[in-house]
Amino acid sequence: MQKEKFALSAVAVRHSAELQGYPQAVAAMESRVAEILAGTAPELLWFLEHPALYTAGTSADDAELLNHDLPTHRSGRGGRWTYHGPGQRVCYVVLDLRTRQRDVRAYVCALETWLKSALAELGVRAESRTGRIGLWVTCADGSEEKIAALGVRVRKWIAYHGVALNVAPNLEHFAGIVPCGLAGYGVTSLEALGAETSRVRIDEVLAKTFAETFGVTLESESG
Repeated sequence: MQKEKFALSAVAVRHSAELQGYPQAVAAMESRVAEILAGTAPELLWFLEHPALYTAGTSADDAELLNHDLPTHRSGRGGRWTYHGPGQRVCYVVLDLRTRQRDVRAYVCALETWLKSALAELGVRAESRTGRIGLWVTCADGSEEKIAALGVRVRKWIAYHGVALNVAPNLEHFAGIVPCGLAGYGVTSLEALGAETSRVRIDEVLAKTFAETFGVTLESESG
């Protein structure tokens, strides 16, 4: 992804320390999409965490939900089943692709590039894989484990939903689903890799590398 294809603009950034309900977060994103379309609010980068739950993307197969003990939610984002919970930093990105490149594949590639840069600053080498959306780390035995998931939705060329980085979640919860429909692969976290887990530091690095990747400035927004 060439950064020059993304126009310079200011994006609001919001940091939520308290757990955010999933339906409420989706409603807030959809409201923001409407406001951007109306020209009454800026684009948004929102850092948050959810209570423990599973979400189903538009391609989710019910057979891939193996544990029904946690709440489940249908989501309009792309992808299949994923887990959200405390210790996983979710980054919702509401961006206007009308002023950038109207190419969803290129946008997803840019999100992956952003996460690679952030993880590199945190001392973790992560890579994307053809046919496997998300970011992966290679273990000592040559196996690969997923450290970050991606899922987006686009409405009238406004992109929302975003990415989820495993900082220090309960990794056992991932056994309750076939994560993103990819059987045979493990899931890891910054904590499991012995890397940085401070929420403040994680947000700092994610915000810095987002601004660099997308060629924007960030302005703090409460909420």
